[in-house]
Amino acid sequence: MPARTILSAAPARRPFPFIVLRRLRLRLLKRWYDRHLQRLDLAEIDDHLLRDLGLTPEDVRRECAKSFWQA
Repeated sequence: MPARTILSAAPARRPFPFIVLRRLRLRLLKRWYDRHLQRLDLAEIDDHLLRDLGLTPEDVRRECAKSFWQA
């Protein structure tokens, strides 16, 4: 009977879940950073452009008061 080695016991597998989790984490961080930048830009828009967008200054204050992870 031939001796079994560790290499012949199981085929090598890639750490698939870790790659997926890393990509999801990077995507989530990018989304949070984009949301943060969008709220900074929104805070700088003047009242005339806000009226064109159909927003009030109160809408802008409410949106900019949210944390970066809140949609």
